[in-house]
Amino acid sequence: MAHILVVDDDTAMLQLVRRVLEKDQHCVTLQSDAKAAIQMDFSKYGLILLDVMMPGMDGFTLCNLIRGRVDCPIIFLTAKTQESEIVQGLGLGADDYITKPFGTGELRARVNAHLRRDVREKKNSFSISGVVFHLNAKEAEVQSKRIPFTKSEYEICAYLARYHGQTFTREQIYEAVFGFDGESDSSVISTHIKNIRGKLAEFHLSTIETVWGVGYKWV
Repeated sequence: MAHILVVDDDTAMLQLVRRVLEKDQHCVTLQSDAKAAIQMDFSKYGLILLDVMMPGMDGFTLCNLIRGRVDCPIIFLTAKTQESEIVQGLGLGADDYITKPFGTGELRARVNAHLRRDVREKKNSFSISGVVFHLNAKEAEVQSKRIPFTKSEYEICAYLARYHGQTFTREQIYEAVFGFDGESDSSVISTHIKNIRGKLAEFHLSTIETVWGVGYKWV
């Protein structure tokens, strides 16, 4: 599951895209005004779909304005098929384009493929469930108050939060955070999770859920 933003002035297209993507349990936000989209908080989105031809501001312009603030994949929805226009869009920082009219199966497949491949290092920060993760500083905060995580606790939280909604075993979390050559074993993850929950509880947050018999997920 991912949070996806769709920007298109065609309300019928917006509703169609939402119905299609919700079949894969994605949370879809719709925006019909490209200029209004500039003011949005992009940190919570895992992928953005932009229509190219929009009144007032086209998708190319919007992409150019937000690319420096957005680390997630951007995909254009476009009726344009000329190579020069496609190259222009990709040159502005988009990751892909889908030509209209498109099949619903193609849309789902392309979106999910980009979500799976999106392992780029996010450059600044992202916010989820009331927690802001500052990736360069490796710190987390709630309402501008720093959470006193240890380095390992921060890395575990950032990993689960980045892939929120997905369940990971202790082994998967351990390998992602400490690597295959870690000096402990996956049982230490349970202790870290307990400590993390205690620190989050001080901010009245309960964001890590135990999936019994499987592992943990950020909710």
